[in-house]
Amino acid sequence: MTHKKILMITGDFTEDYETMVPFQTLLAVGHSVDAVCPDKVSGDTVATAIHDFEGDQTYTEKRGHNFALNATFADINPADYDALVIPGGRAPEYLRLNNDVLEMVRHFFTTNKPVAAVCHGAQLLAAAGVLQNRQCSAYPACMPEINQSGGIFAEIAIDAAITDGNLVTAPAWPAHPAWLAQFMALLK
Repeated sequence: MTHKKILMITGDFTEDYETMVPFQTLLAVGHSVDAVCPDKVSGDTVATAIHDFEGDQTYTEKRGHNFALNATFADINPADYDALVIPGGRAPEYLRLNNDVLEMVRHFFTTNKPVAAVCHGAQLLAAAGVLQNRQCSAYPACMPEINQSGGIFAEIAIDAAITDGNLVTAPAWPAHPAWLAQFMALLK
């Protein structure tokens, strides 16, 4: 396996599993991952939220862990990275308002580098305008944003993932095995 340099854009109240599991998994298989958040520096933390599926009409949310960032957002040049990971949770909801974040996301599509987004991470993709005619899975509540941005919402099982070109998406953290396997296949 060739070592890849991966950028993870996250923020406060990112989903705990959707941040920590891919971060640790990608490190464990030999990649480097720089986790960043606008207006934060290496060593700062972001709060996480734990989303669970307990039989209610939507997910439940509980406070998770603190996730330590290991790079400084202001120092990032997306051209230095081979791939991008966008976790879900609440963070994409406000990160999509940041033009620097949107430009970073667009870079990975204009250069056709691998992108993995899970759950509400699709909100960043829709806001960046990169979903035109692409299949994209996400938490079902994101379906209107995907469709309105020109994407095609992929209604798949909660533990499944879908690849469309350089983009791998999944509905939520139960899909980690499929989502990460498909993403790692693109990294080869």
